[in-house]
Amino acid sequence: MDFYQSQETLTSMEWILRAVVGFIFLLIVAKLLTQRSISQLRLLDFVVALVIGNIIAHPLSDQHLGLKGSMITTAVLMVLYISGVFMLLKWPWFRRLVNAPPVTIVKDGKILYEGLKKARISLDVLLEELREGQVDDVKKVVLATWEADGKISFFLDPKYQPVTPSTLGIKTEPFEHPRTIIKEGTILTSELKELGKSKEWVTSKLESSYQTRVNDVLLATIDNKDNLKIFLYK
Repeated sequence: MDFYQSQETLTSMEWILRAVVGFIFLLIVAKLLTQRSISQLRLLDFVVALVIGNIIAHPLSDQHLGLKGSMITTAVLMVLYISGVFMLLKWPWFRRLVNAPPVTIVKDGKILYEGLKKARISLDVLLEELREGQVDDVKKVVLATWEADGKISFFLDPKYQPVTPSTLGIKTEPFEHPRTIIKEGTILTSELKELGKSKEWVTSKLESSYQTRVNDVLLATIDNKDNLKIFLYK
């Protein structure tokens, strides 16, 4: 069964073997690359997205290729992917094998060069991430780690952290996200039902407070105190 070589036709078993070998090979290749090389995607997600995209593209662009092989291969890859996700949840040893552990790259204001080498990122990348987090001095960072998804998480020394109401002992009201009740000129009845409001209440509120109609509203939200905020098309 020589499924590596190009042939006129392949059996279903040969297609399955090709899919398994290709999946394992790309998994190894992706593992050797850094997480930054695969655009913040998790390892299994990257492999499946890359392979399936190529598998589906070829038979759709080449009249000499049939869909049978691509469909079989895609089905096998999906089974492998779901199995991989299950293994990540079930077996810690597989999780450690696939997902890279966090690497400490800054500790107590000191840059750990060995950590940078292990994470395979440059000093410029570290400084860029800190700038994006509005950190102007590495010495203010008590801990920074390179995560498995390719991002850098960092924690400031408590004396450099912003003052919050909790720090000052100020009591605040609980946060409630405003609910969207109108989107692109359409009233969202499901949201109104949960809020215990009617369409008539919305139209009346718009007329009395904003002198406008529902059709003119691009977006309207309401908070827990029934305060209505709108954004018009114009």
